[in-house]
Amino acid sequence: MNTTWKNGPVAGVVWALLRIWLGVQWLQAGWHKVMDGFDASGFMKGAIAKATGEHPAVQGWYAAFLENVAVPNAGLFSFLVAWGEVLVGIGLILGAATIPALLAGAFMNLNFLLAGTTSTNPILYTVAIILLFAGTGAYYYGVDRFAVPFIKERIGKGAANNKVIVH
Repeated sequence: MNTTWKNGPVAGVVWALLRIWLGVQWLQAGWHKVMDGFDASGFMKGAIAKATGEHPAVQGWYAAFLENVAVPNAGLFSFLVAWGEVLVGIGLILGAATIPALLAGAFMNLNFLLAGTTSTNPILYTVAIILLFAGTGAYYYGVDRFAVPFIKERIGKGAANNKVIVH
C-alpha cells in the first residue's frame, strides 16, 4: 500500500497546521498553570465525587486511583500536569519529539475524560490520534524530520562501534 500521500509535502502542510494548532492548545493550557500555580487536588476531589449515584460520570476504579494515589500526591500530579501540558505544547509546535508528545497529550486527555471532564478533551484526543496515524507525515515540517534520522544514524554508529567479537 502506497502511503506517500500522507507523508509527502502537500499532506505535511495539513499535518503541520493541525499539529501546531494542537500544540498551541496545550501550551496555552499549561502556561497558565505553570505561571499562576496549579493545584489539581480540587479537580481530583471533584472527580471522585462524580463516581457516585445511579449514572456515575467516573468509574469506581478510576475514583479509587485518584483517592488512593493521586490525591495523596497532589503536588506531584499538579506539577506533572502543568509542565506536561507546556512540554507537549512546545514539542508539537516545533515538531520535536512529536510522537512522544502526541502520546503524552492523548494520555492526559484520556485521564481528563476518565475524571469526568468533557470540555475540549474529545477534540484534542481525536486530533492527537489522527496525527499518530499520520506517522512521519505529522512532522514532515518539523524538527523531527531531521532529528530522527540523525539520532538513528548516531545510534547505528554507536552499536556498530560496540560490537563484541567472540572467538
